[in-house]
Amino acid sequence: MVTISSDFDSGNIIPFDISDPSNLELEIKPDGKADFYQWFYYRVDGAAGQPLTMRLKNAFGASYINGWKNYNAVASYNQESWFRVESSFDGRELTIKHAPDQDIVFYAYFAPYPTARHRAYVETLKASSLLSHQVIGRTLDGQSIDYFRAGEGTREFWVIARQHPGETMGSWWMEGFLDRLSDENNAAARTLLDKATVHILPCMNLDGVRRGHLRTNAAGKDLNRAWRNASMEDCPEVFLVRERMRETGVDFFLDVHGDEAIPNNFLDNAKGIPSWNDVHEKRFERYSSQLLEISKDFQTKDGYPASAPGQANLDVANSYVAETWDCLSMTLEMPFKDAAVNPDPARGWSPERCRHFAGEHLRVMADIANFLR
Repeated sequence: MVTISSDFDSGNIIPFDISDPSNLELEIKPDGKADFYQWFYYRVDGAAGQPLTMRLKNAFGASYINGWKNYNAVASYNQESWFRVESSFDGRELTIKHAPDQDIVFYAYFAPYPTARHRAYVETLKASSLLSHQVIGRTLDGQSIDYFRAGEGTREFWVIARQHPGETMGSWWMEGFLDRLSDENNAAARTLLDKATVHILPCMNLDGVRRGHLRTNAAGKDLNRAWRNASMEDCPEVFLVRERMRETGVDFFLDVHGDEAIPNNFLDNAKGIPSWNDVHEKRFERYSSQLLEISKDFQTKDGYPASAPGQANLDVANSYVAETWDCLSMTLEMPFKDAAVNPDPARGWSPERCRHFAGEHLRVMADIANFLR
């Protein structure tokens, strides 16, 4: 008998009718106090040798319906190694087909990065002599908000991830970034830490992560639409980081995300803020062109359209930070699907590729630090 569950850290699925393994009817649960949904992560037991057909019946109402186009779900037997499985979308349902080799198998929208893994990783980082750790406050659910600082240079670099909890590629990217930043033998890290002080928030939205949300925190707030008016009552995660930024200043800001629909890595700048000028443009072009030169996984043709002059949404972190501190401020978007540039059909975009990509960003950060002011 096949059973399906998601009552664990970051889990999300509603078993609707699981009496027939060839026609398992499931639904994705929306964020608790908001209507967003697309993230799913669940466990199937008792399925070894059985061809499973899993139908996510409410996929047509997902927050980003174009995310299902040319998309394949991920599966794992050990939650460490994830691979792609056949998936299709008919305009209403996302259908996942797989015949697992083992009795227990996990399926997800992208390789999960639950709060338990975050906590374990934070503990390993605390042992680094190059990183200092601080809990800067608590989430609405009472989870500690972890902040790391490295270097003593004059440029103030800020790097954050997982404002949207379902965008787990942000945490895999952070692992690659922090592993290298804390490596005493990494030349790019040493160069960057000589020039800059780096401030890192590895996971902004821990409550949303644990609850299995796509975009929002425990109060149903989208953190990346809260930067102008965040309060301790509904968005302590943003409020506390913003206040710390006011203490240090910001010369460089990178906010790490994932995009459901666009099958490529890309950078979004803050064009459209009231103060946008040629200096902003040159900073962004320098970073983008250097990343393009060294990374096989980066491209500049696909991305978001620029906001009209003066029309950028200042509730978004990227635009708020650029306008407030007159600095290079960017959003990094990575795909849930395979990347059209440098594809890997077996794994698609993956944790391993996120970690590698982070190392390439670190090299560019080290190169451009002196150019920022």
